[in-house]
Amino acid sequence: MSSPRDTLLRKFAADLGLDPAEAIVAVPKYEPTVEHDGQLFVSGQIPRLRGEVAVVGRIGAETDIEAGRQAARLCVVRALMAVRQSAGTLERVQRVLRMNVYLRCAAEFAALSEVADAASEILYAVFKPDGGHTRTTVGVLQLPKNAAVELDLLVALRPPERSYSTF
Repeated sequence: MSSPRDTLLRKFAADLGLDPAEAIVAVPKYEPTVEHDGQLFVSGQIPRLRGEVAVVGRIGAETDIEAGRQAARLCVVRALMAVRQSAGTLERVQRVLRMNVYLRCAAEFAALSEVADAASEILYAVFKPDGGHTRTTVGVLQLPKNAAVELDLLVALRPPERSYSTF
C-alpha cells in the first residue's frame, strides 16, 4: 500500500519527467544516503533527468531563474527519491531538518532564495503541515558536471515498523 507522501512524491517525479522507481546511485567511494542515530544524510543531488544533467550553466548568465527553479525541483525530488529508497517510505520521515542549496550563478545574480524556494515548496507540500525546514542557499563558482544547482538534505527518521511473527 502506498502512503500519501509516497504518492505525492510519485506525482512530483512524473510531472518533472523523472521515473519515480529510478534507483539513486552514487559512484564508488560514497553513498547516496547514510543513516546514523535516527538521521538520514542525503548526498548532493544535481538535476539529472534520464541520465543527463538537465540544467547546466550559470543562473543569471547562460540560464535564467525559471530554469534554476526547475533544477531545484529536480534536485529535491531526486533527494526525496533517495530518502524513500533508503527508508522504504517517506512516512518514516519525522521532519526535514536541513536543506543546503548550492547555485552556480553569475556574480551579480542575487535571487538565490527565489531559486531555492522551488525546492522548499515541494518539501512543504510533501510533509505539510510539518514541511518547514532550515535552509542555507549559497552561490558558488562551479558544481559537478556544470550543473546549475546541487542540493542535499538531512532528515530525522522514525524507527522502522517491526513485524513480529507468531509461532
